[in-house]
Amino acid sequence: MAGKILLPVLLLLFINGVQTQTTIIGGMTTQNPGPLYPIGGTTSSRSDDGSSPQIPLLQNFNYFGQSYSQIYVNHNGHLTFDAPWSSYSPQQFPLYGNRDIIAPFWTDLDNRGNGNIYYVQYTSGSILQQVTQDINTYFPALNFQASWILIATWHEVAYYPMTGTQTTIQAVLASNWQYSFVLMNYGSIAETNRLIEAGYDTVSSSHHFTIPGSFSANATGPNSVLSLNSNVNIPGRWAFRVDHGLTGCTFNGKNKWYFNVPLYKDKYMYQGDNSRLGSHGGTEGP
Repeated sequence: MAGKILLPVLLLLFINGVQTQTTIIGGMTTQNPGPLYPIGGTTSSRSDDGSSPQIPLLQNFNYFGQSYSQIYVNHNGHLTFDAPWSSYSPQQFPLYGNRDIIAPFWTDLDNRGNGNIYYVQYTSGSILQQVTQDINTYFPALNFQASWILIATWHEVAYYPMTGTQTTIQAVLASNWQYSFVLMNYGSIAETNRLIEAGYDTVSSSHHFTIPGSFSANATGPNSVLSLNSNVNIPGRWAFRVDHGLTGCTFNGKNKWYFNVPLYKDKYMYQGDNSRLGSHGGTEGP
């Protein structure tokens, strides 16, 4: 299928000096402030611990050397390529398992009472161009032009069994056959005492990353480290190149870690190559 699957109408509003995005899809209007891209697309079923059907990709996605032609958007906050996955009990990466996982918000979510889970692909249009522009800001040496993106959004979804809680997160996959990227975007995150894992892992954990603050009390709520911190200096957005063995994000030539909310003192986070990326309240170079 050529072109885009769904093209929402995007309006930019400026309210009190803060830019918000309003997406109109089939007569429904959704405002998504901050780092989120327009929300909408195919709606996944309402089911606890469910998944989308198999989604054939309009372009293969290279994930650390493995080329995939399909993906599953799982309701408990993760994406998998080989099969749907119902796991609702997060574990800290690395898992040293047999599955490639992209997990923007792995926890026990339930979309039966409120919220929707959307997925959409683009091969052209303004949203693809915006993602391209953003990635070139974060990785300026690559001259990247996306030829395909997928956006999966968990929009105002509740934690199980607490119907009424609302959490919005987003995973964006982008590729041009040569380079592949994953962006994780965080909107409003309801407070919970459930554990949260945010990051990615690979088969045998040859490459893995956990966003600082996962598995902590600071992962959710109004002061969530996921929505207020960043590795690209955009609070609530985390960007990763995932096509090859080098890990981390290069921001204008340096790893850029923005910590608006302090993490654990002397708590260091590592990627699969064991390079130190970030520490309490500071910015570390490569």
